[in-house]
Amino acid sequence: MRKTLIAAAIAAFASGAAFAQSTVTVYGMVDMGFAHRGSNMERGVKSQNAINSGQAGASMLGFKGVEDLGNGNKALFVLETAFQADTGAHIDAYSFFNEQAFLGMSGDWGTAIAGRLIAPRYAFLKALDPFGDDTVGRFGNVYEDYTALSATVANVDRVNNAVAYVSPSFSGFNVTAAYATNAFGAESLGNDLDARTYTLLPRYSDGPLDVGLAWQRVNINKAKSALGTRIALNQWTLGASYDFGAVKVAAAYDNFKQNMSSGIYDPRMKSWMIGLAAPFSRNAIQFSYNQSKLKTARDTPYGKARQWGLGYTYELSRRTNFYAAYAHITNNKKDGSFLREASVADASNDGEGFRSGFQFGLKHEF
Repeated sequence: MRKTLIAAAIAAFASGAAFAQSTVTVYGMVDMGFAHRGSNMERGVKSQNAINSGQAGASMLGFKGVEDLGNGNKALFVLETAFQADTGAHIDAYSFFNEQAFLGMSGDWGTAIAGRLIAPRYAFLKALDPFGDDTVGRFGNVYEDYTALSATVANVDRVNNAVAYVSPSFSGFNVTAAYATNAFGAESLGNDLDARTYTLLPRYSDGPLDVGLAWQRVNINKAKSALGTRIALNQWTLGASYDFGAVKVAAAYDNFKQNMSSGIYDPRMKSWMIGLAAPFSRNAIQFSYNQSKLKTARDTPYGKARQWGLGYTYELSRRTNFYAAYAHITNNKKDGSFLREASVADASNDGEGFRSGFQFGLKHEF
């Protein structure tokens, strides 16, 4: 079963169980389904029908291990690789363990890990989203669509060359802190374009309430290029959810700002989400509404992107479920051209400019 950074660090490795020897667990997920997408932003492009892998979660294979070191301390590791089950191809041509790859220790003092990690801010948002940032209803469709210079780092989901510390839980309250020397690749000679990333996430999660405030900063060093400028990206995310039993309600607000030392282009984007999940028997219904508004320097409007999504899941067993989801996006438009370019992507597949999408499939975890 796929684990996020916080879930893996706290649930899988910081449990009170004692291990007489080291243990290794093999786990993973296979997801296959059908998708129909339409209403492309480019004229003349017809609808698309596809058999896709990884719609409701990336098809992946993982290994995790833990060894009891005595005195309440444990060594731990996680290695996860994602693939496309419809073609058998690996998703990332440059990184084999592209989902997570880390080594660390845990004890009464907390958990410390290092490697390629799921970014704490992203893990927090993913936990709040009724769709888990999967299927066409994912929040990431409108949180990360714009084509500005910082598009690839606006919604950081994983960080390379990273260290993270998760504190023990104090009556439901804990803090996660993380730092990466270069979030998106190996450290370069002279630190050119290295994206140093800092994250702090205080969070309270106890009973039905889950609330947190995530701060993330990415500093991209000056490059030896025509651009020749430093870039600082600041992001604040406030979110909460409450489980009433019959329905779980969640909301999140995200404020993103880019600053360039040259002052050439400083986009700002404010995004928010409301969502709910209603389980009954083996069924569950998901709904969310996401909106983001982008402005450039001098508060010049660059357009809004709005998305609503509706989903359904049915548990065929403890490990296998059927899912269906629909989402529709509205992008601002001027003089026949779209100011925003949000499209209906999912956990593993690009939206390719389509603004509406319907999909269903089967997901099996092992």
